[in-house]
Amino acid sequence: MIEAHDLTRRFGATLAVDRLSLRVPDGTIAALLGPNGAGKTTTVRMLAGLLAPSAGAATVAGHDVRHDPAGVRARVGLVTDVPGLYEQMNLPAYLDFFGDIYGLPKAARRQRIADLIAFFDLADHQRERMVGFSKGMKQKVALARALLHEPDVLFLDEPTSGLDPLAARAVRDLIVSLKGSHRAIVLCTHDLDEAERLADQVVIIRQGHVVAAGPPASLRASASHGTVVEIELAAPCPPALAALNGLAGVSTVAWSHEPVPILTYSTQQPREVNPDALAALVTLGARVVSVTCTTQSLEDVYASAMNEQPNGLAIVGGA
Repeated sequence: MIEAHDLTRRFGATLAVDRLSLRVPDGTIAALLGPNGAGKTTTVRMLAGLLAPSAGAATVAGHDVRHDPAGVRARVGLVTDVPGLYEQMNLPAYLDFFGDIYGLPKAARRQRIADLIAFFDLADHQRERMVGFSKGMKQKVALARALLHEPDVLFLDEPTSGLDPLAARAVRDLIVSLKGSHRAIVLCTHDLDEAERLADQVVIIRQGHVVAAGPPASLRASASHGTVVEIELAAPCPPALAALNGLAGVSTVAWSHEPVPILTYSTQQPREVNPDALAALVTLGARVVSVTCTTQSLEDVYASAMNEQPNGLAIVGGA
Protein backbone atom coordinates (compact mmCIF):
# COMPACT_ATOMS: atom_id res chain seq x y z
CA MET A 1 0.00 0.00 0.00
CA ILE A 2 1.20 3.49 -0.89
CA GLU A 3 -0.45 6.57 0.60
CA ALA A 4 0.75 10.13 0.08
CA HIS A 5 -0.92 13.33 1.27
CA ASP A 6 0.11 16.80 0.06
CA LEU A 7 3.60 15.54 -0.75
CA THR A 8 5.81 18.51 -1.64
CA ARG A 9 9.43 18.93 -2.63
CA ARG A 10 11.37 22.13 -3.21
CA PHE A 11 14.87 22.54 -4.60
CA GLY A 12 15.76 26.06 -3.55
CA ALA A 13 13.27 28.35 -5.23
CA THR A 14 12.05 25.57 -7.55
CA LEU A 15 8.87 23.76 -6.58
CA ALA A 16 9.31 20.30 -8.15
CA VAL A 17 6.29 18.57 -6.55
CA ASP A 18 3.37 20.56 -5.19
CA ARG A 19 0.92 18.96 -2.71
CA LEU A 20 0.66 15.65 -4.52
CA SER A 21 -1.75 13.10 -3.07
CA LEU A 22 -1.78 9.49 -4.16
CA ARG A 23 -3.19 6.16 -2.99
CA VAL A 24 -2.11 2.84 -4.50
CA PRO A 25 -3.65 -0.19 -2.74
CA ASP A 26 -1.93 -3.56 -2.76
CA GLY A 27 -2.65 -5.45 -5.95
CA THR A 28 -2.97 -2.37 -8.14
CA ILE A 29 -0.81 -0.49 -10.65
CA ALA A 30 -0.68 3.30 -10.85
CA ALA A 31 0.89 4.86 -13.94
CA LEU A 32 2.48 8.29 -13.57
CA LEU A 33 2.35 10.25 -16.83
CA GLY A 34 3.79 13.63 -17.61
CA PRO A 35 6.49 15.40 -19.63
CA ASN A 36 10.12 15.50 -18.60
CA GLY A 37 10.44 17.80 -15.59
CA ALA A 38 6.86 17.27 -14.45
CA GLY A 39 7.94 15.83 -11.09
CA LYS A 40 7.46 12.09 -11.67
CA THR A 41 11.00 11.03 -10.78
CA THR A 42 11.11 13.34 -7.75
CA THR A 43 7.82 11.82 -6.55
CA VAL A 44 9.19 8.29 -6.92
CA ARG A 45 12.42 9.20 -5.13
CA MET A 46 10.43 10.54 -2.17
CA LEU A 47 8.15 7.49 -2.06
CA ALA A 48 11.15 5.13 -2.30
CA GLY A 49 12.81 6.72 0.75
CA LEU A 50 15.66 8.24 -1.26
CA LEU A 51 14.66 11.89 -0.93
CA ALA A 52 13.04 13.59 2.05
CA PRO A 53 9.89 15.58 1.28
CA SER A 54 9.87 19.30 2.03
CA ALA A 55 6.29 18.99 3.29
CA GLY A 56 3.44 16.51 3.39
CA ALA A 57 3.48 12.87 4.43
CA ALA A 58 3.58 9.41 2.89
CA THR A 59 3.65 5.79 4.00
CA VAL A 60 4.90 2.93 1.86
CA ALA A 61 4.35 -0.68 2.92
CA GLY A 62 3.42 0.63 6.37
CA HIS A 63 6.59 2.71 6.84
CA ASP A 64 6.80 6.48 6.97
CA VAL A 65 9.04 7.93 4.27
CA ARG A 66 10.12 10.83 6.48
CA HIS A 67 10.71 9.01 9.78
CA ASP A 68 11.70 5.52 8.57
CA PRO A 69 13.26 5.79 5.10
CA ALA A 70 15.46 2.74 5.74
CA GLY A 71 12.35 0.64 6.45
CA VAL A 72 10.84 1.90 3.20
CA ARG A 73 13.96 1.10 1.17
CA ALA A 74 14.05 -2.45 2.56
CA ARG A 75 10.53 -3.13 1.25
CA VAL A 76 10.61 -1.53 -2.18
CA GLY A 77 12.13 -2.44 -5.50
CA LEU A 78 13.26 0.39 -7.76
CA VAL A 79 14.12 0.50 -11.44
CA THR A 80 15.35 3.94 -12.52
CA ASP A 81 15.64 5.27 -16.05
CA VAL A 82 19.45 4.85 -15.73
CA PRO A 83 20.24 1.35 -14.34
CA GLY A 84 23.52 2.37 -12.62
CA LEU A 85 25.08 -1.12 -12.64
CA TYR A 86 28.51 -2.09 -11.32
CA GLU A 87 29.55 -2.92 -14.85
CA GLN A 88 32.91 -4.55 -14.11
CA MET A 89 31.13 -7.38 -12.25
CA ASN A 90 29.49 -10.38 -13.86
CA LEU A 91 25.78 -10.91 -13.44
CA PRO A 92 25.64 -13.64 -10.73
CA ALA A 93 28.20 -11.82 -8.57
CA TYR A 94 26.32 -8.55 -8.96
CA LEU A 95 22.97 -10.02 -7.95
CA ASP A 96 24.61 -12.00 -5.12
CA PHE A 97 26.11 -8.76 -3.79
CA PHE A 98 22.67 -7.13 -3.60
CA GLY A 99 21.04 -10.28 -2.26
CA ASP A 100 23.53 -10.25 0.58
CA ILE A 101 22.76 -6.57 1.29
CA TYR A 102 19.06 -7.45 1.48
CA GLY A 103 19.88 -10.21 3.97
CA LEU A 104 18.76 -13.14 1.84
CA PRO A 105 20.16 -16.49 3.05
CA LYS A 106 22.87 -17.82 0.74
CA ALA A 107 20.96 -20.83 -0.55
CA ALA A 108 17.78 -18.85 -1.08
CA ARG A 109 19.49 -16.06 -2.97
CA ARG A 110 21.35 -18.52 -5.22
CA GLN A 111 18.04 -20.07 -6.24
CA ARG A 112 16.43 -16.66 -6.65
CA ILE A 113 19.32 -15.45 -8.80
CA ALA A 114 19.14 -18.56 -10.98
CA ASP A 115 15.39 -18.11 -11.47
CA LEU A 116 15.74 -14.45 -12.44
CA ILE A 117 18.62 -15.09 -14.83
CA ALA A 118 16.56 -17.77 -16.54
CA PHE A 119 13.44 -15.60 -16.67
CA PHE A 120 15.27 -12.72 -18.34
CA ASP A 121 17.07 -15.07 -20.74
CA LEU A 122 20.55 -14.06 -19.57
CA ALA A 123 21.98 -17.50 -18.85
CA ASP A 124 24.41 -17.32 -21.80
CA HIS A 125 25.96 -14.13 -20.43
CA GLN A 126 26.66 -15.11 -16.83
CA ARG A 127 30.44 -15.08 -17.16
CA GLU A 128 30.63 -11.76 -19.03
CA ARG A 129 31.29 -8.42 -17.43
CA MET A 130 28.20 -6.25 -17.68
CA VAL A 131 30.14 -3.40 -19.28
CA GLY A 132 29.62 -5.21 -22.58
CA PHE A 133 25.87 -5.65 -22.17
CA SER A 134 23.44 -3.91 -24.49
CA LYS A 135 20.99 -1.34 -23.15
CA GLY A 136 18.22 -3.92 -23.18
CA MET A 137 20.32 -6.43 -21.26
CA LYS A 138 21.23 -3.81 -18.66
CA GLN A 139 17.55 -3.02 -18.24
CA LYS A 140 16.87 -6.71 -17.60
CA VAL A 141 19.59 -6.76 -14.94
CA ALA A 142 18.06 -3.70 -13.25
CA LEU A 143 14.68 -5.43 -13.17
CA ALA A 144 16.23 -8.59 -11.75
CA ARG A 145 17.95 -6.54 -9.03
CA ALA A 146 14.66 -4.82 -8.13
CA LEU A 147 12.83 -8.14 -7.84
CA LEU A 148 15.57 -10.01 -6.02
CA HIS A 149 14.17 -9.58 -2.51
CA GLU A 150 10.52 -9.94 -3.61
CA PRO A 151 9.52 -6.44 -2.43
CA ASP A 152 6.05 -5.38 -1.31
CA VAL A 153 6.14 -2.27 -3.51
CA LEU A 154 7.70 -1.68 -6.93
CA PHE A 155 8.67 1.60 -8.55
CA LEU A 156 9.36 1.15 -12.25
CA ASP A 157 10.66 4.04 -14.34
CA GLU A 158 10.36 3.13 -18.05
CA PRO A 159 10.84 -0.61 -17.32
CA THR A 160 10.51 -1.71 -20.97
CA SER A 161 12.82 0.95 -22.39
CA GLY A 162 15.38 -0.56 -24.75
CA LEU A 163 13.84 -4.04 -24.70
CA ASP A 164 12.97 -5.97 -27.84
CA PRO A 165 9.23 -6.61 -28.36
CA LEU A 166 9.24 -10.13 -26.90
CA ALA A 167 11.26 -9.10 -23.84
CA ALA A 168 9.01 -6.06 -23.33
CA ARG A 169 5.97 -8.31 -23.51
CA ALA A 170 7.50 -10.66 -20.94
CA VAL A 171 8.17 -7.73 -18.61
CA ARG A 172 4.59 -6.47 -18.98
CA ASP A 173 3.30 -9.96 -18.20
CA LEU A 174 5.60 -10.02 -15.17
CA ILE A 175 4.26 -6.67 -13.96
CA VAL A 176 0.69 -7.94 -14.20
CA SER A 177 1.60 -11.14 -12.33
CA LEU A 178 3.28 -9.08 -9.59
CA LYS A 179 0.11 -7.05 -9.21
CA GLY A 180 -1.74 -10.34 -8.81
CA SER A 181 0.57 -11.23 -5.90
CA HIS A 182 -0.73 -8.21 -3.96
CA ARG A 183 2.06 -5.75 -4.64
CA ALA A 184 1.50 -2.05 -5.10
CA ILE A 185 3.23 -0.88 -8.27
CA VAL A 186 3.99 2.61 -9.54
CA LEU A 187 4.90 2.75 -13.21
CA CYS A 188 6.45 5.83 -14.80
CA THR A 189 6.15 5.63 -18.57
CA HIS A 190 5.86 7.71 -21.71
CA ASP A 191 4.14 4.81 -23.46
CA LEU A 192 0.45 5.70 -23.20
CA ASP A 193 -0.62 2.37 -24.68
CA GLU A 194 1.44 0.57 -22.03
CA ALA A 195 -0.15 2.69 -19.30
CA GLU A 196 -3.65 2.00 -20.57
CA ARG A 197 -3.05 -1.74 -20.81
CA LEU A 198 -1.37 -2.17 -17.42
CA ALA A 199 -2.63 0.52 -15.05
CA ASP A 200 -5.64 0.40 -12.76
CA GLN A 201 -5.31 4.15 -12.31
CA VAL A 202 -3.50 6.83 -14.25
CA VAL A 203 -2.08 9.97 -12.64
CA ILE A 204 -1.17 12.81 -15.01
CA ILE A 205 1.33 15.29 -13.57
CA ARG A 206 2.20 18.70 -14.95
CA GLN A 207 4.56 21.20 -13.33
CA GLY A 208 4.45 19.26 -10.06
CA HIS A 209 0.64 19.21 -9.92
CA VAL A 210 -1.74 16.30 -10.40
CA VAL A 211 -3.98 17.58 -13.21
CA ALA A 212 -5.98 14.39 -13.74
CA ALA A 213 -6.26 11.01 -12.04
CA GLY A 214 -8.47 7.96 -12.13
CA PRO A 215 -9.05 4.69 -14.00
CA PRO A 216 -8.22 5.04 -17.72
CA ALA A 217 -11.84 4.46 -18.74
CA SER A 218 -13.09 7.16 -16.36
CA LEU A 219 -10.53 9.64 -17.63
CA ARG A 220 -11.52 8.97 -21.22
CA ALA A 221 -15.20 9.35 -20.39
CA SER A 222 -14.67 12.61 -18.48
CA ALA A 223 -12.73 14.19 -21.35
CA SER A 224 -15.04 12.97 -24.11
CA HIS A 225 -17.85 14.89 -25.72
CA GLY A 226 -19.55 11.60 -26.46
CA THR A 227 -19.12 8.50 -28.57
CA VAL A 228 -18.89 8.93 -32.32
CA VAL A 229 -20.71 6.10 -34.11
CA GLU A 230 -20.03 5.28 -37.76
CA ILE A 231 -22.41 2.89 -39.52
CA GLU A 232 -21.35 1.63 -42.93
CA LEU A 233 -24.22 0.61 -45.21
CA ALA A 234 -24.17 -1.62 -48.26
CA ALA A 235 -26.18 0.98 -50.20
CA PRO A 236 -27.59 4.48 -49.55
CA CYS A 237 -30.77 4.68 -47.47
CA PRO A 238 -32.16 8.25 -47.81
CA PRO A 239 -34.80 7.98 -45.02
CA ALA A 240 -32.13 7.00 -42.47
CA LEU A 241 -30.96 10.56 -41.85
CA ALA A 242 -34.41 11.77 -40.78
CA ALA A 243 -35.05 8.63 -38.74
CA LEU A 244 -31.87 9.01 -36.66
CA ASN A 245 -32.40 12.76 -36.22
CA GLY A 246 -35.67 11.88 -34.51
CA LEU A 247 -34.10 9.51 -31.96
CA ALA A 248 -33.59 10.72 -28.39
CA GLY A 249 -29.92 10.87 -27.40
CA VAL A 250 -28.63 11.27 -30.97
CA SER A 251 -26.86 14.41 -32.18
CA THR A 252 -24.79 15.61 -35.13
CA VAL A 253 -26.11 13.14 -37.71
CA ALA A 254 -24.28 13.26 -41.05
CA TRP A 255 -23.96 11.29 -44.28
CA SER A 256 -20.82 10.45 -46.22
CA HIS A 257 -21.17 8.67 -49.55
CA GLU A 258 -17.54 8.36 -50.65
CA PRO A 259 -16.06 5.82 -51.01
CA VAL A 260 -18.93 3.92 -49.32
CA PRO A 261 -22.17 5.07 -47.63
CA ILE A 262 -21.41 5.91 -43.98
CA LEU A 263 -23.87 7.37 -41.49
CA THR A 264 -22.25 9.17 -38.53
CA TYR A 265 -23.75 10.45 -35.29
CA SER A 266 -22.72 11.34 -31.74
CA THR A 267 -24.25 10.12 -28.50
CA GLN A 268 -23.53 10.24 -24.79
CA GLN A 269 -25.37 6.93 -24.19
CA PRO A 270 -24.17 4.45 -26.81
CA ARG A 271 -25.45 1.40 -24.90
CA GLU A 272 -29.00 2.78 -24.92
CA VAL A 273 -29.00 4.61 -28.26
CA ASN A 274 -27.16 2.24 -30.61
CA PRO A 275 -29.64 -0.67 -30.41
CA ASP A 276 -32.53 1.71 -31.17
CA ALA A 277 -30.61 3.31 -34.03
CA LEU A 278 -29.79 -0.03 -35.63
CA ALA A 279 -33.37 -1.26 -35.19
CA ALA A 280 -34.65 1.88 -36.93
CA LEU A 281 -32.23 1.41 -39.82
CA VAL A 282 -33.14 -2.24 -40.30
CA THR A 283 -36.85 -1.35 -40.24
CA LEU A 284 -36.19 1.10 -43.08
CA GLY A 285 -34.50 -1.64 -45.09
CA ALA A 286 -30.94 -0.47 -44.59
CA ARG A 287 -28.28 -3.16 -44.92
CA VAL A 288 -25.69 -2.61 -42.20
CA VAL A 289 -22.14 -3.68 -43.01
CA SER A 290 -20.33 -2.53 -39.87
CA VAL A 291 -20.64 -0.32 -36.78
CA THR A 292 -17.63 1.48 -35.32
CA CYS A 293 -17.70 3.34 -31.99
CA THR A 294 -14.93 5.81 -31.21
CA THR A 295 -14.29 7.55 -27.88
CA GLN A 296 -11.45 9.65 -26.54
CA SER A 297 -8.16 7.80 -26.16
CA LEU A 298 -5.79 8.17 -23.24
CA GLU A 299 -3.57 10.11 -25.64
CA ASP A 300 -6.42 12.61 -26.13
CA VAL A 301 -6.84 12.94 -22.36
CA TYR A 302 -3.10 13.45 -21.92
CA ALA A 303 -2.95 16.07 -24.67
CA SER A 304 -5.89 17.90 -23.11
CA ALA A 305 -4.23 17.88 -19.69
CA MET A 306 -0.97 19.23 -21.12
CA ASN A 307 -2.80 22.06 -22.89
CA GLU A 308 -4.88 23.12 -19.87
CA GLN A 309 -3.79 25.77 -17.43
CA PRO A 310 -2.31 24.17 -14.26
CA ASN A 311 -5.10 22.66 -12.14
CA GLY A 312 -7.48 23.31 -15.03
CA LEU A 313 -8.55 19.71 -15.58
CA ALA A 314 -10.69 18.17 -12.87
CA ILE A 315 -9.40 15.16 -11.00
CA VAL A 316 -11.50 12.05 -11.52
CA GLY A 317 -11.73 9.27 -8.97
CA GLY A 318 -9.14 10.67 -6.56
CA ALA A 319 -5.39 10.82 -6.90
